[in-house]
Amino acid sequence: MLSALFVACWSSGFIGAKLGAADAPITTVLMWRFVPLAAVLVPLAHRFHRDRRIPGLGHRILLRHIVIGVLSQTGYLTTVYWAIARGVNTGTTALIDGLQPLAAAALVGPLLGVAVTGRQWAGLGLGVCGVVLVTASDAANASGVPWWAYLIPLIGMLSLIAATLVERRTPDRIPPPTSLTIQCCTSAAIFTGAALLTGTATPPAAGTFWLALAWLILLSTLGGYGLYWYLVAKLGVTQVNALMFLMAPVTAVWGALLFGESFTGVTAAGLAIGIAAVITVNYSGSKSPAAERSAATGTGSVEVAACR
Repeated sequence: MLSALFVACWSSGFIGAKLGAADAPITTVLMWRFVPLAAVLVPLAHRFHRDRRIPGLGHRILLRHIVIGVLSQTGYLTTVYWAIARGVNTGTTALIDGLQPLAAAALVGPLLGVAVTGRQWAGLGLGVCGVVLVTASDAANASGVPWWAYLIPLIGMLSLIAATLVERRTPDRIPPPTSLTIQCCTSAAIFTGAALLTGTATPPAAGTFWLALAWLILLSTLGGYGLYWYLVAKLGVTQVNALMFLMAPVTAVWGALLFGESFTGVTAAGLAIGIAAVITVNYSGSKSPAAERSAATGTGSVEVAACR
């Protein structure tokens, strides 16, 4: 039940992005998404450090997590909102972004000295085929969406991969609440500056805008993030990362029901190929839950930091 709730909360970020973009520019939505979050997280992180007597952060650690925040939140979310605002279906955006763990395993793994197996390469190839199939179906059924809009989520995926590389090369680990606070404060500052420079800082009075923000903060960020770490502790990182590839079909169904987005047989086939890709990559058959929990301490934080 919690796994199903996690999938629903995480995929809700793509739906919330489209809801918010209907009433305000991207900079307005993202500014008012992160400013309240930062205001809540800063005192909570301070209390967390005080209660556990965690020493202060050095400038180098702080700078690294600011960079991770710029890449995994600011860069990633800007591309997601931009693609959806240009008319790309939410399910297609989710599927392209969902390739990130596969691409990171294949591209970042060698840079970090991690062997990439033939099974992983096969899974990445399957995932790419699924993305091409769904994107082609989406483009054939969409009108007024420029072809280059489908490349925007790829930029976000590359931003996440860059964040993965920086995060994995960070020698000092800090608690997840602290890293989330640093990254959210970074995003709040950047998006507030962008909104002020473009004259879009004033939020609209529409009730649907504030409903979309509540949706994004409560479901996408707090719900998705909290359930992620709880499930990683209970199930292990591999099983939870496998759930990530359910986001695209769930988001596609949400988009079809709420916004009337196209969901054809070709779309369903492409999403099924994407799910087959993650099964191909993640099936090991021998790793114990204890080993998975041990691995969880050093992986997965970048995907979470995106905070759909």
